[in-house]
Amino acid sequence: MKQNVVLTIASLLSVLFTTFHMTDDIVRGMEPGTLSDLIVLPILVVWLYGTLVLAGKRSGYVIILLGSLLGLLVPVIHMKGAGVGGAIAKSSGGFFFIWTLLALGVTALFSIILSARGLWEHLPWRTAAQHKQGAVHEAAIRK
Repeated sequence: MKQNVVLTIASLLSVLFTTFHMTDDIVRGMEPGTLSDLIVLPILVVWLYGTLVLAGKRSGYVIILLGSLLGLLVPVIHMKGAGVGGAIAKSSGGFFFIWTLLALGVTALFSIILSARGLWEHLPWRTAAQHKQGAVHEAAIRK
């Protein structure tokens, strides 16, 4: 499977897990569920745009990288301090809450790795060298 397809799938899963997690935070009262919680909407829209519309482009890799870094912060913030092993783990829906945190962490970290790799491959000096190497290869084929 091509790297861009895998990155797109991982990034879309991260967005999905983020919406599940925000929903669970609101249901549990960790977030107030007010208008201020809608700040996540434009962030997710930009993340989706970078994932779907700008796939394979440098700007898309940057957006996915930034969105994935934010997504990776979610489990880190929740696991800090007392963590989620006490009352949350024993509560109704605790399994889903913790599973969503772990799944978001995995897909976000995987997206960070793939988007960083995509950015590395799109560095100006690398692309110029690849074009030069391709021209040399084409010249050798013509001979």
